[in-house]
Amino acid sequence: MKKLALIAISCLVVAACETSNGDTKPEAQSVDAAAPEVPAKTPTSAPAKDPSRLPAEVDVAPAGKAIATFAGGCFWCMEKPFEVIDGVDAVYSGYTAGPEKNPTYKQVSSGATGHTEAVRVIYDPAKVKYSLLLQVYWRSINPTQVNGQFADHGTQYRTGIYYHDAEQKKLAEISKEEIAKKFDAPIAVEIKEANDFWPAEVYHQDYYLKNSAHYERYRVGSGRAGYLDKTWGDEAYGYSLHKPKKK
Repeated sequence: MKKLALIAISCLVVAACETSNGDTKPEAQSVDAAAPEVPAKTPTSAPAKDPSRLPAEVDVAPAGKAIATFAGGCFWCMEKPFEVIDGVDAVYSGYTAGPEKNPTYKQVSSGATGHTEAVRVIYDPAKVKYSLLLQVYWRSINPTQVNGQFADHGTQYRTGIYYHDAEQKKLAEISKEEIAKKFDAPIAVEIKEANDFWPAEVYHQDYYLKNSAHYERYRVGSGRAGYLDKTWGDEAYGYSLHKPKKK
């Protein structure tokens, strides 16, 4: 994937995603309130205007490939569980399930649009089944949390499975029924037909690789890591369910 490098962020753990231009989602809180926060540098460019953030394969799968779309709160934490799967070619962070055209991170994170943060997965159905992607998805989220995920709250962080054909819809509905047996509270994940997906600004793409230390602090500080480890044990993030990519 053609994604630009981001200046490393050295700020302390926060309980919501923080972007490279210093913006934080409205719900952001410092996990250690007594410690000062180191501000991020402001980029000189405007990545939201960069046409490279809209690759054609995000909307049209290459020959022999397929597309899956999932929303699970902060998209930083939803790329890695899928991107490490053998048979997954690329994972893009972005915005979907809203009517507005070409929204920016600032607009979506404010809750001013109808979108939710999501990831679009480009995969080879001959190597990885959609049913496996669903299993990984359920093990990467809190499916009972309404309009939010962990420290992030609002409809822009709602969970959802957005199907691209009738088979995906059927499998998604079956998987939701199965996962409901594990939880006492109702499952809050919406299942809807996929619509426009707008890739996020380039500094968000592959954030877990570009800023691994800050990503890990956020993953832990937001409560996601602890919840998934407690709920799923070795199956958290679905890593034990699939064969990792060959290096």
